[in-house]
Amino acid sequence: MPEPHPFRRAAEAKDLELLSEALREDVVLHSPILFRGFEGREIVSQVLTFVAMTLEDLTYTDELVEGNTVALRFKAKVGDRELEGIDFLELDEDGRVAELTVFMRPLSALTRFNEQMAAHLAAVESTPGPPL
Repeated sequence: MPEPHPFRRAAEAKDLELLSEALREDVVLHSPILFRGFEGREIVSQVLTFVAMTLEDLTYTDELVEGNTVALRFKAKVGDRELEGIDFLELDEDGRVAELTVFMRPLSALTRFNEQMAAHLAAVESTPGPPL
């Protein structure tokens, strides 16, 4: 079995520095909640920090690799809700994540995730500094 992608290893370990290193400088994150994406390593790393704070017991159950794409199936909890999803990674020629699209289900868990993420993002947007 091949070595897990660095993004997976970082997410499982909640190693935010390694997670940032796995991302390309101009990475784009497509959220399961927002229509618009997040662009750039700094902003995407910040959003993923909030995701790590929101998801409990994150476990990857499958990793599928084909060419420059990686699909990571995961399970986690958000409060009392069980959630499952897929992190779909599109890699550049160096193996860094160029695009990350996140899919989640069921709706009740996604709604709870959205509520908690909105609270995190609102706290950041209300502090001085560059907006997300």
